[in-house]
Amino acid sequence: MQIEETAIPDVKTVRPARHGDARGFFSEVWNARAFAAAGLDPAFVQDNHVLNGSAGMLRGLHLQVSPNPQGKLVRCCRGAIFDVAVDVRRGSPTYGQHVGVELSAENWTQLWVPEGFAHGYVTLTDGAEVIYKVTGFYDPDAERGIRYDDPDLAIDWPVPPGGPVLSDKDRHWPGLKDFGGV
Repeated sequence: MQIEETAIPDVKTVRPARHGDARGFFSEVWNARAFAAAGLDPAFVQDNHVLNGSAGMLRGLHLQVSPNPQGKLVRCCRGAIFDVAVDVRRGSPTYGQHVGVELSAENWTQLWVPEGFAHGYVTLTDGAEVIYKVTGFYDPDAERGIRYDDPDLAIDWPVPPGGPVLSDKDRHWPGLKDFGGV
């Protein structure tokens, strides 16, 4: 398992090995020892699985704040997504910066998104399935979000002509300036 820093050192790419033969493959997608060796020690409490109907579905940018913040280990097990983490930690040297990584069933890359980061993704293929582990239980009172198209973030989302498919909630999040950070 390779765990590497991204342009924001606290956000990591995780590339599990796949061992294949005529039957298919085996992959250890989470290993506490490998994470500890990389200086990470998340305590996962919940796994989430999302099926997205078509390309161009955008979910995010979401996070949870205290008392139930969430770190996330995100992977795409079918199809492909463009996954984004935005640093919203007040006082952080990378506050307001983001990392975007393509995650797919083909490249088998995962993204570690620590607490204090807003997270979102857009589907690049029809039927993309996303599985992610979280370090905090879902808490609707702690849920927050930031507009995916905030010009201050300048995220270059690979969305289809006409824009992404969004939930009503995701259309109405504030921009980063109004959000203020955690």
